[in-house]
Amino acid sequence: METVRSRDGTTIAFDRSGRGPSLIIVNGALSDRGAVPELASRLADELTVIAYDRRGRGDSADTPPYAIEREIEDLGALVDATGGPAFVFGHSSGAVLALGAAAAGVPIARLGLYEPPLMVDDTRPPIPDDYVSHLDDLVRAGRRGEAVSYFLTAGPLMPPPVIDQIRQSPGWRPMEAMAHTIPYDARIMDGLMTDDPAPLRRWASVATPTLVLEGGASPPWIRHGASALAEVLPNASTATLDGQTHGPASEVLAPVLLEFFADAG
Repeated sequence: METVRSRDGTTIAFDRSGRGPSLIIVNGALSDRGAVPELASRLADELTVIAYDRRGRGDSADTPPYAIEREIEDLGALVDATGGPAFVFGHSSGAVLALGAAAAGVPIARLGLYEPPLMVDDTRPPIPDDYVSHLDDLVRAGRRGEAVSYFLTAGPLMPPPVIDQIRQSPGWRPMEAMAHTIPYDARIMDGLMTDDPAPLRRWASVATPTLVLEGGASPPWIRHGASALAEVLPNASTATLDGQTHGPASEVLAPVLLEFFADAG
Protein backbone atom coordinates (compact mmCIF):
# COMPACT_ATOMS: atom_id res chain seq x y z
CA MET A 1 0.00 0.00 0.00
CA GLU A 2 1.12 3.53 -0.83
CA THR A 3 -0.45 6.83 0.15
CA VAL A 4 -0.75 10.29 -1.33
CA ARG A 5 -1.90 13.48 0.37
CA SER A 6 -4.74 15.37 -1.27
CA ARG A 7 -4.94 19.16 -1.38
CA ASP A 8 -6.97 19.38 1.84
CA GLY A 9 -4.54 17.12 3.68
CA THR A 10 -6.59 13.92 3.43
CA THR A 11 -4.49 10.78 3.05
CA ILE A 12 -5.56 8.59 0.14
CA ALA A 13 -4.41 4.94 0.09
CA PHE A 14 -3.68 3.08 -3.12
CA ASP A 15 -2.07 -0.03 -4.57
CA ARG A 16 0.18 0.05 -7.61
CA SER A 17 0.71 -3.03 -9.77
CA GLY A 18 1.83 -3.93 -13.26
CA ARG A 19 3.95 -2.12 -15.80
CA GLY A 20 3.43 0.38 -18.59
CA PRO A 21 1.29 3.54 -18.69
CA SER A 22 -0.66 4.28 -15.53
CA LEU A 23 -4.38 3.53 -15.31
CA ILE A 24 -6.30 4.79 -12.27
CA ILE A 25 -9.48 2.90 -11.42
CA VAL A 26 -12.32 4.90 -9.84
CA ASN A 27 -14.86 2.67 -8.12
CA GLY A 28 -18.54 3.39 -7.65
CA ALA A 29 -20.64 3.29 -4.50
CA LEU A 30 -19.90 0.78 -1.72
CA SER A 31 -16.67 -0.35 -3.36
CA ASP A 32 -13.02 0.05 -2.39
CA ARG A 33 -9.71 -1.04 -3.85
CA GLY A 34 -10.37 -4.57 -2.64
CA ALA A 35 -12.73 -4.99 -5.60
CA VAL A 36 -9.96 -4.43 -8.16
CA PRO A 37 -7.24 -7.16 -7.90
CA GLU A 38 -8.71 -9.57 -10.45
CA LEU A 39 -9.14 -6.86 -13.06
CA ALA A 40 -5.73 -5.39 -12.23
CA SER A 41 -4.03 -8.75 -12.70
CA ARG A 42 -5.50 -9.03 -16.20
CA LEU A 43 -4.21 -5.57 -17.11
CA ALA A 44 -0.83 -5.74 -15.38
CA ASP A 45 1.26 -6.95 -18.34
CA GLU A 46 0.58 -3.74 -20.26
CA LEU A 47 -0.62 -1.16 -17.72
CA THR A 48 0.41 0.05 -14.29
CA VAL A 49 -2.87 -0.14 -12.40
CA ILE A 50 -3.56 2.31 -9.58
CA ALA A 51 -6.39 1.01 -7.37
CA TYR A 52 -7.35 3.40 -4.60
CA ASP A 53 -9.74 3.76 -1.71
CA ARG A 54 -11.91 6.78 -2.25
CA ARG A 55 -12.00 9.08 0.77
CA GLY A 56 -13.83 7.60 3.73
CA ARG A 57 -13.28 4.03 2.53
CA GLY A 58 -10.78 1.34 3.43
CA ASP A 59 -7.40 2.77 4.40
CA SER A 60 -8.09 6.29 3.14
CA ALA A 61 -8.88 9.07 5.57
CA ASP A 62 -11.79 11.49 5.39
CA THR A 63 -12.10 15.20 6.08
CA PRO A 64 -15.57 16.71 6.54
CA PRO A 65 -17.51 18.39 5.19
CA TYR A 66 -17.83 16.38 1.99
CA ALA A 67 -17.62 18.10 -1.37
CA ILE A 68 -17.33 16.62 -4.85
CA GLU A 69 -14.45 19.03 -5.48
CA ARG A 70 -12.42 17.28 -2.78
CA GLU A 71 -12.83 13.91 -4.53
CA ILE A 72 -11.73 15.51 -7.78
CA GLU A 73 -8.65 16.80 -5.95
CA ASP A 74 -8.02 13.28 -4.65
CA LEU A 75 -7.99 11.96 -8.21
CA GLY A 76 -5.74 14.81 -9.26
CA ALA A 77 -3.28 13.93 -6.49
CA LEU A 78 -3.18 10.34 -7.74
CA VAL A 79 -2.53 11.53 -11.30
CA ASP A 80 0.34 13.63 -9.95
CA ALA A 81 1.67 10.55 -8.13
CA THR A 82 1.91 8.73 -11.47
CA GLY A 83 4.14 11.49 -12.85
CA GLY A 84 1.78 13.16 -15.26
CA PRO A 85 -1.29 12.58 -17.41
CA ALA A 86 -2.80 9.17 -16.70
CA PHE A 87 -5.48 6.94 -18.08
CA VAL A 88 -8.60 6.73 -15.92
CA PHE A 89 -11.33 4.08 -15.81
CA GLY A 90 -14.49 4.81 -13.83
CA HIS A 91 -17.30 2.44 -12.95
CA SER A 92 -20.88 3.52 -12.17
CA SER A 93 -20.88 6.72 -10.07
CA GLY A 94 -17.09 6.52 -10.23
CA ALA A 95 -17.45 7.11 -13.97
CA VAL A 96 -19.36 10.31 -13.25
CA LEU A 97 -16.67 11.38 -10.78
CA ALA A 98 -14.02 10.71 -13.42
CA LEU A 99 -15.96 12.83 -15.91
CA GLY A 100 -16.12 15.63 -13.38
CA ALA A 101 -12.36 15.43 -12.94
CA ALA A 102 -11.79 15.65 -16.69
CA ALA A 103 -14.11 18.64 -16.92
CA ALA A 104 -12.21 20.30 -14.04
CA GLY A 105 -8.92 20.01 -15.89
CA VAL A 106 -7.32 17.01 -14.18
CA PRO A 107 -4.76 15.78 -16.76
CA ILE A 108 -6.38 12.60 -18.06
CA ALA A 109 -4.97 11.16 -21.27
CA ARG A 110 -7.81 8.74 -21.96
CA LEU A 111 -11.03 7.99 -20.15
CA GLY A 112 -12.97 4.73 -19.91
CA LEU A 113 -16.47 4.78 -18.44
CA TYR A 114 -18.58 1.73 -17.59
CA GLU A 115 -22.28 2.35 -17.14
CA PRO A 116 -22.48 5.74 -15.47
CA PRO A 117 -25.97 5.51 -13.90
CA LEU A 118 -27.51 8.37 -15.83
CA MET A 119 -31.27 8.51 -16.17
CA VAL A 120 -32.34 10.28 -19.35
CA ASP A 121 -35.89 9.02 -19.98
CA ASP A 122 -38.87 7.42 -18.28
CA THR A 123 -37.75 3.79 -18.58
CA ARG A 124 -37.27 3.53 -14.80
CA PRO A 125 -38.80 5.18 -11.73
CA PRO A 126 -37.03 8.41 -10.77
CA ILE A 127 -34.85 8.77 -7.72
CA PRO A 128 -36.96 10.09 -4.80
CA ASP A 129 -36.81 13.85 -4.30
CA ASP A 130 -35.55 13.38 -0.73
CA TYR A 131 -33.02 10.70 -1.66
CA VAL A 132 -29.90 12.56 -0.52
CA SER A 133 -31.43 13.98 2.66
CA HIS A 134 -32.89 10.60 3.65
CA LEU A 135 -29.49 8.94 3.23
CA ASP A 136 -27.97 11.71 5.34
CA ASP A 137 -30.56 11.07 8.06
CA LEU A 138 -29.94 7.32 8.10
CA VAL A 139 -26.18 7.74 8.29
CA ARG A 140 -26.43 10.42 10.96
CA ALA A 141 -28.60 8.08 13.05
CA GLY A 142 -26.08 5.25 12.71
CA ARG A 143 -28.56 3.11 10.75
CA ARG A 144 -25.94 1.79 8.35
CA GLY A 145 -27.77 -1.34 7.27
CA GLU A 146 -30.88 0.66 6.47
CA ALA A 147 -28.79 3.12 4.46
CA VAL A 148 -27.36 0.29 2.36
CA SER A 149 -30.81 -1.26 1.84
CA TYR A 150 -32.32 2.11 0.89
CA PHE A 151 -29.54 2.77 -1.61
CA LEU A 152 -29.91 -0.67 -3.22
CA THR A 153 -33.68 -0.20 -3.43
CA ALA A 154 -33.81 3.37 -4.75
CA GLY A 155 -30.65 3.31 -6.89
CA PRO A 156 -30.07 -0.07 -8.57
CA LEU A 157 -33.77 -0.96 -8.01
CA MET A 158 -32.97 -4.28 -6.34
CA PRO A 159 -36.07 -6.16 -5.14
CA PRO A 160 -36.33 -6.92 -1.39
CA PRO A 161 -35.69 -10.70 -1.77
CA VAL A 162 -32.37 -9.98 -3.50
CA ILE A 163 -31.37 -7.51 -0.79
CA ASP A 164 -32.28 -10.10 1.85
CA GLN A 165 -29.91 -12.57 0.14
CA ILE A 166 -27.13 -9.98 0.07
CA ARG A 167 -27.65 -9.36 3.78
CA GLN A 168 -26.73 -13.00 4.42
CA SER A 169 -23.57 -12.82 2.29
CA PRO A 170 -20.00 -12.05 3.44
CA GLY A 171 -20.13 -8.84 1.42
CA TRP A 172 -22.81 -7.20 3.56
CA ARG A 173 -20.58 -6.20 6.47
CA PRO A 174 -18.02 -4.41 4.25
CA MET A 175 -20.87 -2.49 2.62
CA GLU A 176 -22.17 -1.44 6.03
CA ALA A 177 -18.66 -0.23 6.88
CA MET A 178 -18.78 2.08 3.84
CA ALA A 179 -22.41 3.15 4.33
CA HIS A 180 -21.43 6.67 5.43
CA THR A 181 -20.01 7.27 1.93
CA ILE A 182 -23.26 6.47 0.10
CA PRO A 183 -24.38 10.12 0.43
CA TYR A 184 -21.10 11.09 -1.28
CA ASP A 185 -22.08 9.15 -4.40
CA ALA A 186 -25.63 10.43 -4.09
CA ARG A 187 -24.29 13.97 -4.33
CA ILE A 188 -22.17 13.03 -7.34
CA MET A 189 -25.33 11.77 -9.06
CA ASP A 190 -27.62 14.56 -7.84
CA GLY A 191 -29.57 16.06 -10.75
CA LEU A 192 -28.48 13.32 -13.16
CA MET A 193 -31.28 10.81 -12.56
CA THR A 194 -34.33 12.92 -13.33
CA ASP A 195 -35.42 11.51 -16.74
CA ASP A 196 -33.95 14.60 -18.46
CA PRO A 197 -30.82 14.35 -20.68
CA ALA A 198 -30.16 18.11 -20.54
CA PRO A 199 -27.83 17.96 -17.48
CA LEU A 200 -25.41 15.81 -19.48
CA ARG A 201 -24.50 18.91 -21.49
CA ARG A 202 -22.19 19.91 -18.63
CA TRP A 203 -19.62 17.53 -20.17
CA ALA A 204 -19.90 18.76 -23.76
CA SER A 205 -16.48 20.39 -23.48
CA VAL A 206 -14.68 17.20 -22.35
CA ALA A 207 -12.57 16.46 -25.43
CA THR A 208 -10.57 13.66 -23.77
CA PRO A 209 -10.70 10.49 -25.88
CA THR A 210 -13.37 8.48 -24.09
CA LEU A 211 -14.74 4.96 -24.34
CA VAL A 212 -18.29 4.59 -23.01
CA LEU A 213 -19.11 0.97 -22.15
CA GLU A 214 -22.38 -0.76 -21.37
CA GLY A 215 -23.43 -4.31 -20.58
CA GLY A 216 -25.60 -6.03 -23.15
CA ALA A 217 -27.73 -7.58 -20.39
CA SER A 218 -28.15 -4.35 -18.40
CA PRO A 219 -31.57 -2.68 -18.10
CA PRO A 220 -32.64 -0.26 -20.84
CA TRP A 221 -32.45 2.86 -18.68
CA ILE A 222 -28.76 2.53 -17.96
CA ARG A 223 -27.96 1.69 -21.57
CA HIS A 224 -29.94 4.70 -22.75
CA GLY A 225 -27.93 6.87 -20.37
CA ALA A 226 -24.64 5.56 -21.75
CA SER A 227 -25.76 6.24 -25.31
CA ALA A 228 -26.92 9.74 -24.45
CA LEU A 229 -23.59 10.51 -22.79
CA ALA A 230 -21.63 9.29 -25.80
CA GLU A 231 -23.64 11.63 -28.00
CA VAL A 232 -22.72 14.59 -25.78
CA LEU A 233 -18.98 13.91 -25.56
CA PRO A 234 -17.12 15.27 -28.61
CA ASN A 235 -14.49 12.52 -28.74
CA ALA A 236 -16.29 9.39 -27.59
CA SER A 237 -16.60 5.84 -28.87
CA THR A 238 -18.88 3.13 -27.51
CA ALA A 239 -18.83 -0.61 -26.95
CA THR A 240 -21.29 -3.16 -25.62
CA LEU A 241 -20.10 -6.10 -23.55
CA ASP A 242 -22.38 -8.94 -24.58
CA GLY A 243 -24.10 -10.74 -21.74
CA GLN A 244 -22.74 -8.40 -19.05
CA THR A 245 -24.63 -6.42 -16.44
CA HIS A 246 -23.60 -3.59 -14.09
CA GLY A 247 -20.84 -5.76 -12.58
CA PRO A 248 -18.95 -6.96 -15.66
CA ALA A 249 -16.71 -10.02 -15.52
CA SER A 250 -13.03 -9.09 -15.46
CA GLU A 251 -12.22 -11.54 -18.22
CA VAL A 252 -14.69 -9.77 -20.49
CA LEU A 253 -13.88 -6.19 -19.47
CA ALA A 254 -10.07 -6.39 -19.42
CA PRO A 255 -9.46 -7.09 -23.13
CA VAL A 256 -11.65 -4.13 -24.10
CA LEU A 257 -9.78 -1.82 -21.74
CA LEU A 258 -6.43 -3.08 -22.98
CA GLU A 259 -7.39 -2.40 -26.56
CA PHE A 260 -8.45 1.14 -25.69
CA PHE A 261 -5.71 2.11 -23.24
CA ALA A 262 -2.65 0.00 -24.00
CA ASP A 263 -2.88 0.68 -27.73
CA ALA A 264 -3.19 4.45 -27.21
CA GLY A 265 0.32 5.21 -28.25
